[in-house]
Amino acid sequence: MLTRSLQDLEEYGLVIRIQHSVIPPHVEYFLTEHSKNLIPIMTLISEWGKDQMSREKNELFHYKDKKE
Repeated sequence: MLTRSLQDLEEYGLVIRIQHSVIPPHVEYFLTEHSKNLIPIMTLISEWGKDQMSREKNELFHYKDKKE
């Protein structure tokens, strides 16, 4: 699954794959300049997700308090 996801990202031009000719095999992935433009957007999505989890946790905590 991870391999397929990385292949897709490479195909879409979002990562660069560098395979080193060593044993054991060693592969590195880097963001392309194009994908680096997504960092601010992904940061906002991540912050939104953290806020949602925090809010849901608080709501659950308050629900448990009311139940007791």
